[in-house]
Amino acid sequence: MLKLITENWALKLISLVFALMLWFFIMGERRLEVSYRVPLELQNLPRELMVANEIPSMVDVRISGPRTLLMKVSPNDISITVDLTGLRPGLTSFRRLEERLNLPSGLRVTRLSPSFIDVRLERIQQKTVPITISLTGEPMTGFQVGSVRAVPDQVVIEGSENELKNISNVTTDEIDLDGVNSSFSVIVPLRHRGSHSWMKDERTTEIQVEVEAVDLSPPQEQGQSE
Repeated sequence: MLKLITENWALKLISLVFALMLWFFIMGERRLEVSYRVPLELQNLPRELMVANEIPSMVDVRISGPRTLLMKVSPNDISITVDLTGLRPGLTSFRRLEERLNLPSGLRVTRLSPSFIDVRLERIQQKTVPITISLTGEPMTGFQVGSVRAVPDQVVIEGSENELKNISNVTTDEIDLDGVNSSFSVIVPLRHRGSHSWMKDERTTEIQVEVEAVDLSPPQEQGQSE
């Protein structure tokens, strides 16, 4: 036994010294804290469902650890992934997001903002609503607007069922009538400002405006009876 200990004692002593130096270097290495903005990714959203609330796309993370380890961390290699597999309509809270960070061993999260997210899922529905035509200005003197119609005059809106309940129409961009003296048609964009809904197919409509001449001659006076 003693022979095994004393054999090549010089080489073993050198190895021990290097091991102790490495241990003291690691244990005594200066620890740092670094801040990152980390992307938040939602995965495996169930079909026929959609996210119906605002979810931050980035999370502020502060990470502490040895300087040598932190130097090896690239912001492009860090992300937070939230798996939505199997969720049903309703509100689900995901807490302790730091546990979803793919950090190397030896590093720890000291701050996370936000530290949790709420995800509201709703069914995707469709609704057909009329198009409201927006006009501005006045035709040239001696003319007036007759009929105005949109082709098509309806549009399909798709989105979260709760938001669709409050949508009754979409509007066109304003059509300027200043100085017009003849009928015309114009293709204009449609406006829809839903947070969690969108126009399914149509994005424009054709507006047909009929402009008519107005008889401005003064009415003739009837002759007085003698």
